[in-house]
Amino acid sequence: MSITATTTRPVGQLIRDWRERRRLSQLELSVRADISTRHLSFVETGRSKPTPQMILRLTEHLDVPLRERNELLLAGGFAPVYPRHELDAPELASIQAALRHVLDGHDPFPALVIDRYWDLLDANSAVSMLTAGCAAHLLEPPVNVLRLSLHPEGMAPRILNLGQWRAHVLEQLRRRSEQTADPRLVSLHAELLAMPGGVDHTPPTSVVVPLRIRNGDGELAFFSVTSYVQTAADVTVEELAIESFYPADAATARALHGRT
Repeated sequence: MSITATTTRPVGQLIRDWRERRRLSQLELSVRADISTRHLSFVETGRSKPTPQMILRLTEHLDVPLRERNELLLAGGFAPVYPRHELDAPELASIQAALRHVLDGHDPFPALVIDRYWDLLDANSAVSMLTAGCAAHLLEPPVNVLRLSLHPEGMAPRILNLGQWRAHVLEQLRRRSEQTADPRLVSLHAELLAMPGGVDHTPPTSVVVPLRIRNGDGELAFFSVTSYVQTAADVTVEELAIESFYPADAATARALHGRT
């Protein structure tokens, strides 16, 4: 495991940035964290050096992701406390087994495991229905599933409600970019926004925004459910997500069950 600092900015300034990103006043954060507003002000301006316990208390109440909590600790001159193992590390064997169990159990419906950046980590065989016809270079690891879905050589030509789906995907990405302030996510958002297809913000006529995709002479319609490990104390585990696709209509359900 290797974690290095990505910024040379003082920890107080970083805490202030996160507070402002969460749209909290100093008073609101001080009440939540049970510290004085004066102390918080001194921390943010650099007049007081926070202890590692104070940094962790503030980042918890600011809902800072574990990756960035480690970075704030480093900026404050302290060692990171949250490990970041590779997914195939022995320490994550039980997590990997659980993920594979979920993917296999979801068949014949598509399901995939992605990381913080929507890079594909694992998938079940049904996902091939979604990626059929995509250019080979987009399927070379690491596969970014958002890029794959919106790229003109990816799934985009088969998505029948592309403008609506693009609006949904871009909004998801924008929110995570703002939540994490991750430059890589900001760059990905700019890249996908520049791709053709437009956006359609017309309210959906169903209870969910579907993914409607051409399948031969027919059509498949899905909605998705995203699941996370809620008790994660490892950076990698916190950033894992399972994206499970379910039939949005009876015809799609029949088509999927017909594959088995």
